[in-house]
Amino acid sequence: MIQGYDPRTGEPVGEPVLETPAEGVDALVELAASVAGEWAGLAPSVRADVLAAVADALDSQADELAALADSETALGEVRLTGEVGRTTGQLRLFAGVLRDGGYLDVAHSPGEPDLRRINRPVGPVAVFAASNFPFAFSVAGGDTASALAAGCPVIVKAHEGHPRTSMLTAQVVSGALVSAGAPAGIFGLVHGVDAGVTLLRNPLLAAAGFTGSARGGLALQRICAEREVPVPFFGELGSVNPVVVLPGAASARAGTIASGYAGSLTLGAGQFCTNPGLLFVPSQDNGLLEAVAAAVSAAAGGPMLSERIHSGFETAVAGLAGHPAVRPLATGRRGEGPWAATPRAFQAGLDDFAAGLPTLTEERFGPAGLVISYPDVGSLVAVLGRLGGNLAGCVHVDEAAAGDVAAARRVLEVFGRTAGRVVVNGWPTGVAVAWAQHHGGPWPATTAPAYTSVGAAAIRRWLVPVVYQDCPPALLPPGL
Repeated sequence: MIQGYDPRTGEPVGEPVLETPAEGVDALVELAASVAGEWAGLAPSVRADVLAAVADALDSQADELAALADSETALGEVRLTGEVGRTTGQLRLFAGVLRDGGYLDVAHSPGEPDLRRINRPVGPVAVFAASNFPFAFSVAGGDTASALAAGCPVIVKAHEGHPRTSMLTAQVVSGALVSAGAPAGIFGLVHGVDAGVTLLRNPLLAAAGFTGSARGGLALQRICAEREVPVPFFGELGSVNPVVVLPGAASARAGTIASGYAGSLTLGAGQFCTNPGLLFVPSQDNGLLEAVAAAVSAAAGGPMLSERIHSGFETAVAGLAGHPAVRPLATGRRGEGPWAATPRAFQAGLDDFAAGLPTLTEERFGPAGLVISYPDVGSLVAVLGRLGGNLAGCVHVDEAAAGDVAAARRVLEVFGRTAGRVVVNGWPTGVAVAWAQHHGGPWPATTAPAYTSVGAAAIRRWLVPVVYQDCPPALLPPGL
């Protein structure tokens, strides 16, 4: 039995949800595999219309969905209503991808031999829902939308943190698919940790997507790799998203940068994979460090998603506070509820930070950040290159300040190798759902840095190229 809880009170929400037995999981995968060809064979424009119909159905029940999700996550109905909108926007984005047709990557080399290449769907896909986005990275989220668009049936493993929200979302999606004329069986939902393992081990499964912790993601990746026939695993495993403030920007905009940092650090109680876990500031006295301390001290925490997440955050903060290279910088106001977080900022010098790698670069899922003072850009760049992969890297620069632009080029050169998204004069939180977006990054941010879980290119995870050589026109797939 899986029970949802209200993070504000710690009390159960609604009736428990039954875990899906192994035979139920296998039946869903077998059904999905049996209709995979039919779904893939539909014209892209037809699949686009189906995705748009699912988006319309979710929009029509946005208020009900947001209210239920709020009771299980305490994320607030305003944010959750917006997240439903982001979810339906993703579905409509992929409808546009299908109508555009570029995702097929058609290529033709005439002559002897005559070669024609096209992307084809991989087959049934498993999607593991995230805890911190009950809609946008969950049952009807980007992984599901992109896989369905590619022509792949999807089986979603619901997150234990919001089981009833997952059930209602799945009911809306399933009803819309049937009403739009999609083949029965191209979408399913399972509950429970054991069900997720059974899902990955089913021999008919072709690929899997995951958003969550490094520990959980690596365990699932191992299952995918150890199958008799291994399958690709696209995991987003977390990130500390370094932010660099250059000297000119620090002098010109200390107050603005400090308030922006505190807002990004505490957004959603810090429960974002794009949280700015590391902030690098000049060691010269420019008022920035004091402004950051004041901004974090004034910030309030909020309830975290679950007791487990709250406990993990407290353990991570205690470990950071106890590190010999680290000193406390600021403590914010604790939120309300048994699982509420208290914003915290710590500080360290660049040399001590470098000596503490890689421990000091571990993700702390919640509103806690480490502020590192650097003496010069040359020393900073040398350390930035040792941080490992991240989803985002940010730099704050004053174009009018002597030296800032040249320093920014050096920082961006590093981030271009170590981050999937480079942000200038902004913050890593807030990921636009757009054609040009890349939400990925080198290890350990993701297991496959060439792929994204947000934006139009997310469809590429669920496609494989196939070349047809000297194939008569009558035998070519429609896209060729």
